[in-house]
Amino acid sequence: MPAIFLSLIVLACSLYAILQVVTSAETTVNKTVWTLLILIVPVIGFIIWVVAGPRSTKAA
Repeated sequence: MPAIFLSLIVLACSLYAILQVVTSAETTVNKTVWTLLILIVPVIGFIIWVVAGPRSTKAA
């Protein structure tokens, strides 16, 4: 049961990261690279995206 819960958390984080990448103002190449990184190595890819991923240019 804990493995299923952990898997759902990883899936939710990955989907959130991919959504943020796709809606960012980055180039198509950058979006593709980030999306592939997140899909191929989900946990590590998500952590790298959180630290170094594309940032939003919206003012809060």
